[in-house]
Amino acid sequence: MNAAPSPRPFLRLRGRSFVALVLSPEAPVAAWVAGLDAQLQRAPSFFAGRPVVLDLAALTPQEPDAASLVAAVRARGIHLIAVEGAGPTWPGAEYWPPPLIGGVAGRVVEVPDEVPTHTPAEPAALVLAQSIRSGQTILHAKGDVTIVGAVASGSEIMAGGSIHVYGALRGRAVAGIAGDPSARIFCRRLEAELLAINGFYRTADDMPAPLRGRPVQAWLEGGALNIAALE
Repeated sequence: MNAAPSPRPFLRLRGRSFVALVLSPEAPVAAWVAGLDAQLQRAPSFFAGRPVVLDLAALTPQEPDAASLVAAVRARGIHLIAVEGAGPTWPGAEYWPPPLIGGVAGRVVEVPDEVPTHTPAEPAALVLAQSIRSGQTILHAKGDVTIVGAVASGSEIMAGGSIHVYGALRGRAVAGIAGDPSARIFCRRLEAELLAINGFYRTADDMPAPLRGRPVQAWLEGGALNIAALE
């Protein structure tokens, strides 16, 4: 008697979205790379740990230095995850990251002229007694960041430790960037675009609706980013 056939294994698929920066080089390539170097000199940690997509739509394979552009960007410590706007016929394309299609355009991110830095002997807190405007990026990799005010949409706070916002948090808050899983995020009013701690994140669509507009805290537990009301 033949045994009954084994059922086919069930394949479970889940969607997941990631936030990446897009670099869009322009001709002449040598001048664009020089501008990139100037920005990296002003803010050397801006691209640290961030996934980046290189959009070559404004260039052609015949553009001088276009073939070496991917290698030039990688050589500057920028983590390229994909290339878009170029085909497989480009010189050197076989050594590039995989092509990427179907992305949704986001806001323009400006590299700040100055990034707040702090180099004490021991990690210390950075306290800013004003609101953070749209387009601003605050980076403090050595400890906590406290904002005595609001954080506008389109701005970003990055801290090696925890983040405290004594106002509405409408932008992005990224805590624990130095690898601290015990970091937390606190805010008086949750309206954030993104919350992230030590590589785990939630976008606005993933945050519980009943917590919007309320005082909350966010923390890591059990391999997940949790959000709860402070009231």
